[in-house]
Amino acid sequence: MKKTLVLLLALMVLASSVFAQGSQEKAPAASTTTASSEPTSISVCIASEPDTIDPALNSSVDGATLTAHLFSGLAKWAQDANGNLAIVADEAEELVSGTQNADGTVTYTYKLRPSKWSDGKAVTAKDYEFAWKRAASTELGADYGYMFEVVKGYPDDLAVKALDDSTLEVTTASYIAYWNELLAFPAYFPVREDVVANESWATDPSTYVSNGMYYLASWAHDSVITLKKNPNHPDADEVTMDEIKFYLSDDANNMLSNFETGAWQLIDDVPTNEIAALKVEYPTEFVVAGQIGTYYVCWNINENILPSSSTLTGNEKAEAEAEIRRAITLLFDRNYICEEIGQAGQVPASSFVAMGMTNADGSQFYQTAGGTDKSYYGYYDVSEDAFESNFQSAVETLKKYYDYDEKTGMFTNFPTLTYLYNTNENHKAIGEYLQSALAAVGINMVLENQEWNTFLNTRKSGDYSIARNGWLADYNDPICFLDMWTTASGNNDVQYGKGANKDVSIYSLDLTPYGYSTKVENGTWAETYDVLISTIKACTDATTRTALMHLAEDMLMESGCIVPLYFYTDIYMLDDSIKGFFSNPLGYKYFMYCTIEK
Repeated sequence: MKKTLVLLLALMVLASSVFAQGSQEKAPAASTTTASSEPTSISVCIASEPDTIDPALNSSVDGATLTAHLFSGLAKWAQDANGNLAIVADEAEELVSGTQNADGTVTYTYKLRPSKWSDGKAVTAKDYEFAWKRAASTELGADYGYMFEVVKGYPDDLAVKALDDSTLEVTTASYIAYWNELLAFPAYFPVREDVVANESWATDPSTYVSNGMYYLASWAHDSVITLKKNPNHPDADEVTMDEIKFYLSDDANNMLSNFETGAWQLIDDVPTNEIAALKVEYPTEFVVAGQIGTYYVCWNINENILPSSSTLTGNEKAEAEAEIRRAITLLFDRNYICEEIGQAGQVPASSFVAMGMTNADGSQFYQTAGGTDKSYYGYYDVSEDAFESNFQSAVETLKKYYDYDEKTGMFTNFPTLTYLYNTNENHKAIGEYLQSALAAVGINMVLENQEWNTFLNTRKSGDYSIARNGWLADYNDPICFLDMWTTASGNNDVQYGKGANKDVSIYSLDLTPYGYSTKVENGTWAETYDVLISTIKACTDATTRTALMHLAEDMLMESGCIVPLYFYTDIYMLDDSIKGFFSNPLGYKYFMYCTIEK
């Protein structure tokens, strides 16, 4: 409980200071540390080869860190003089308040600061219009295309237009409390039409044109990406780090070795078995920071997990498999995972929307998940004392569907599962624990490791049975954990509403208690969950909207396809010589204002 309270207080401070709206402050002036006249360079490692650094197509945290250095949007993340994080104007002269129209839509008009692309051409409002329409379009099919659903005319008639070269007008479908945060999100960054006409533009420095504080100087694939300061940027004088070398690796031992020799000044992963020693040996350089996110396991909803002897089909089969998945969820000891594997203050999770997200009244969303008429938070009790009873409950449920040997305590006809994870010591250790927990009741699960790029695309395509997953908040609203599961979302790794699940009609939705006419019994995912998310996004009553978001999470957890394990913390190592570094609770790391003190 003490650990949970400490992390929760930290996240509440982050949420209250980080997601400030409408602030017009600019980024802080460069550090007053006296710097050499020689060009400055920092070497870091945040991940392996990125899947993409096209801001519209990226869906990873490492890719977001890269694009946040390479591009400038209308808004950005920045620190004030006291180290507090806020959303501030970037290429926009100011983050204006919108004008509400008679039909409930809201129109924003932004004036752009004079700015240039890395090839010297002027950035125009037309570039933003093109970029946003491209990112939202069904033709592009971007994972984050749904981030534009709040804009009137989504997806293919987006209400955004350039009034002239320096004026951009956009109309949202309703008032959006987190609108400024969306403007700082990579999917909202501009790209130029003539540049992206080359489909491989984002893979080669010779064709990569950006408008951020840095440009892509070189890219030795699977080795290192080098960014250099963009002299064309209007805030170039504030940039104190001339060059950033992003070394590409998913080997935690390699990362630690390079950090210890001084070759790399920041690493975003460490070997799990070294954590305890590193806390002692590097008390000021081993960092555990607050982060708003959830580490979880996801099932492919179309994976057949009934025994070959089962005669269940259609909706009966789907309901049985949901009950089976919910039972298996209870076999995992989350306290063991946090304390023996994570070792960095992670908090056992029994709901998906992360700690730090709030209800309309300011209370914690996760504390009211699954209702409040119980002695624990979430959808099941994850306390150490409850593990044994959870385990026995799971076994009893599974006995309904599988043969069970009472003498050995083993199920004998559960199909073999495959657990997919990307290369990482922590992910591997968690996978091995999950494998052993299932083996304890006779369920065989094979572990399959893939490198980062391949893993992302395998999981996205649904070519797996169970996979490691994790989600960090995109902005300060629980909906960013919920709208990703609509049928057409590019982040719908579970495959809700796709494949065989498209025709499954076991879902119900009754919104009449909230003043809506919607009432569906035994509907499809598209007829229920998709409708619910659209209703939430159009809802302007904060209390009702919160209640509807809890309904959405109820539907997710009822499916059993999402198995929360813990709420994240952010672990990294930062050399004491580095000053001016900051990160945000979404996991993005910023190096442009860094200096090196020797």
